[in-house]
Amino acid sequence: MGRAKRAGTEPETADQAADEALLSLLAAGLRLQSSDSLWRVSGNTLPHRALLRDAGGTWNRLDLCWEFTGADPTATLAAAIEATPAVPGHNSGAPAQAKPHYHGHRARVRERVLKAGIEALADYELLELLLFYAIDRIDTKPLAKRLIERFGTLGDIFAAEPAQLREFEIDQRTLVLFRAAREAGRRLAERKVKDMPVLGNWQQLIDYCHAALAHEKTEQFRILFLDRKNVLIADEVQQRGTIDHTSARSSTAPPR
Repeated sequence: MGRAKRAGTEPETADQAADEALLSLLAAGLRLQSSDSLWRVSGNTLPHRALLRDAGGTWNRLDLCWEFTGADPTATLAAAIEATPAVPGHNSGAPAQAKPHYHGHRARVRERVLKAGIEALADYELLELLLFYAIDRIDTKPLAKRLIERFGTLGDIFAAEPAQLREFEIDQRTLVLFRAAREAGRRLAERKVKDMPVLGNWQQLIDYCHAALAHEKTEQFRILFLDRKNVLIADEVQQRGTIDHTSARSSTAPPR
């Protein structure tokens, strides 16, 4: 009888342990969902990202959750949370720290753009929005304002040399973003011109040349190739010179 009684209590004990582990996750602000051997942990994951990663989780940027494959990670995560000092404000008994003034600011900016459009944003706000995707979890507005104050325009910022941006602690990730933004603008201007007769609209041609050359640091000799209807079909840099001079030879222009 004693053996039978102990055997009957073992499943109950296992279920109780599983319930306690799940409650530990809930107390830490985490929610667990499962489907087809895939376990997803969402909620207040930021304070626990290190232990979630160490437990084998993978961050899903689209669904904003941590994913686990294979065995149920509940017990492992609960044990890791139990061994980690409690985070203030999460049922730890310690008072929660005051949230910074920019808490939730990125979400509000994105929501504003989706509802009202991006056209109304000031230059520093547009730059701040771009910096969201290069710099994680800090207030990027002061940096955006400092860059505008230093360089004047978005075009000059995107064309600035790495040495010029070093004083702002711009990393390679942000530098690549600036280069990509500048090239995207140039290609948009190029396509707009290519779709219309060049000689039929001088102002549009001037606008294109300004977009392509205004922020270059050295002079360039470029050839614009037109078809028989005076439509731009190619723009090629033939020669690069100095800050105020470039040479051009007829032999450098390839036949077309």
